[in-house]
Amino acid sequence: MAADKERGVEWRINLGDGTSRVVEAESRFGLQRFLSKVGGFFQRAWRIGVNEPKKSIHCVKVGVALSLVSLFYYMRPLYEGVGGNAMWAVMTVVVVFEYTVGATLSKSVNRATGTLLAGALGVGVHWVASHAGERFEPIILQASVFLLATAATFSRFIPSIKARFDYGAMIFILTFSLISVSGYRVEKLFEMAHHRLSTIAIGTSICIITTIVFCPVWAGTELHNLIINNMGKLSDSLDGCVADYFSSNSETSDKTLQGYKCALNSKAAEESLANFARWEPAHGKFNFGHPWSEYVKVGASLRNCAYCIEALNGSMNSKAKVSDVFKKHFGNICVRLSNKSSAVLKELAVVMSTMKKPTKIDFMVEEMKSAVQELENALKSLSKQSIQTAMAKAGEVVTLVEVVPLVTVSSLLIEIAARTEKLAGTVNGVAEKAEFEAETAEEAKKGQKSKGGNKIGQEDEEDKAMKTLQKV
Repeated sequence: MAADKERGVEWRINLGDGTSRVVEAESRFGLQRFLSKVGGFFQRAWRIGVNEPKKSIHCVKVGVALSLVSLFYYMRPLYEGVGGNAMWAVMTVVVVFEYTVGATLSKSVNRATGTLLAGALGVGVHWVASHAGERFEPIILQASVFLLATAATFSRFIPSIKARFDYGAMIFILTFSLISVSGYRVEKLFEMAHHRLSTIAIGTSICIITTIVFCPVWAGTELHNLIINNMGKLSDSLDGCVADYFSSNSETSDKTLQGYKCALNSKAAEESLANFARWEPAHGKFNFGHPWSEYVKVGASLRNCAYCIEALNGSMNSKAKVSDVFKKHFGNICVRLSNKSSAVLKELAVVMSTMKKPTKIDFMVEEMKSAVQELENALKSLSKQSIQTAMAKAGEVVTLVEVVPLVTVSSLLIEIAARTEKLAGTVNGVAEKAEFEAETAEEAKKGQKSKGGNKIGQEDEEDKAMKTLQKV
């Protein structure tokens, strides 16, 4: 402010009465910070909309559904048809409309079923109570609310019901309580229940039609792609960790190294998507009754591999010093095992993506097991005279502390290979239950040609890794 005064510059705000006042420096800086935060918020929102257009489209779909259902208020013939309960249709759209088709169908069916059952029971209980006399009517109504609400609430703790019908149970409790309580004072109970059922049916129908017709987002497709992406990220993360450990010239990015965390953090998303996918009709490559529960098993197997890769990453980042001679001795073998395990993960991702029966997996798993055997033999040789002689020629004295980290890394790579083999078995189970198509003759020929090319490519990668290790 002092500098502004020295330069003869002042900040002023014009007031409504024609006068003006000087803006203090603190106020200006506070306004600038506020505008900067608002601008940053809109920039982040714009990036989300550009990077994930499906979310932007979902917002438009919600607006379309609410606009359609609001016509029951704005148009008198429609309003007179459903009565003053048209707001229930609006509330239904707001509550039921979800991001994926499966989630919307799940909530729509749960809401409609819960409302229908509660309405029918509520009207029935009200009829029985009304014929029991004025003395026993409130007692019967209160007893029915207590018993049914208690039973419905208990059902929400049953895992099978909670997974698929939790929302329906909650709607049942709400609707039955409203009908039972209001029915004691409302004369036209049946008409009120009919109007509410009609408006809920209208709201759910609009939601289902909108979410399926306009740019549908299928929960099954989202789950399928999530599993494939996690397999690819695990493969890249495994290769990156091993290359970064055994080579000082590795240029693997941190994002690739930390890719395994995506599989660790996707359990809730996988279970939710699998639950919603069961509600969806046949779409794309997926028939009705597709074994979505098997995808949850694949996700669990992926997390088992990811836990080992996380431990491997932690061991490799430890500050324990490892002898260069040991690194050269084990480096090529560990890199070879890592490449074989990574190749199996990539091939499993291809199998899931193409939905073709795995024909090369057994061969690739055998190659991986061969690499495991080679590494196990190298570990056994640690106690033999050949390694001791090599260390003597190198003129180094190796302590146990320098051996343990490398043995730990090797053991983790062997465990990763074992868990990758189990993952392959799980994917085979998906292929059988989902009835994946068999490869055609042309695809088989291409596979055999690419197998030879891949073998040459793998040998080139191993030679390159060996040359890199020799520079360490």
